[in-house]
Amino acid sequence: MRRIGLISDTHGLLRPAAVEFLRGCEHIIHAGDIGGGALLAALAALAPVTAVRGNNDREAEIAGLPETIQLEVGPVRLYVLHDLKQLAITPTALGVNVVVSGHSHRPLVEEREGVLYVNPGSAGRRRFKLPIGVGELLIDGHEVMPRVVELDG
Repeated sequence: MRRIGLISDTHGLLRPAAVEFLRGCEHIIHAGDIGGGALLAALAALAPVTAVRGNNDREAEIAGLPETIQLEVGPVRLYVLHDLKQLAITPTALGVNVVVSGHSHRPLVEEREGVLYVNPGSAGRRRFKLPIGVGELLIDGHEVMPRVVELDG
């Protein structure tokens, strides 16, 4: 079983509870609005990191990150972007099994047309009354078990 950590919308704040949750992951995906290279470096101390640029990621050290990225974890194909409303592909046509996004600060785990959509929510500063969260994908062969966890603010 492979454990992939999911985090988004940190906006420069890496909470100790998020670090603790992500500890032991094989890989970490950051779905944008990172808030600086130092945060990515801190995550990389835990596990290899794949990150996409969010609409607020303008710092020179991360401005060159891609807006979308595809990666494979065994037989499972993931597509990562910041804002789900910007999804410009048909996941099923590309064989994508999981779409990971951020931006809304709202946790989401939903299946549509056989594709799993996961947003871990925001792990940064609280926005309005939305929860603080992180997530994970547990991957066993072709089976993907998503989980989004609310952290104490």
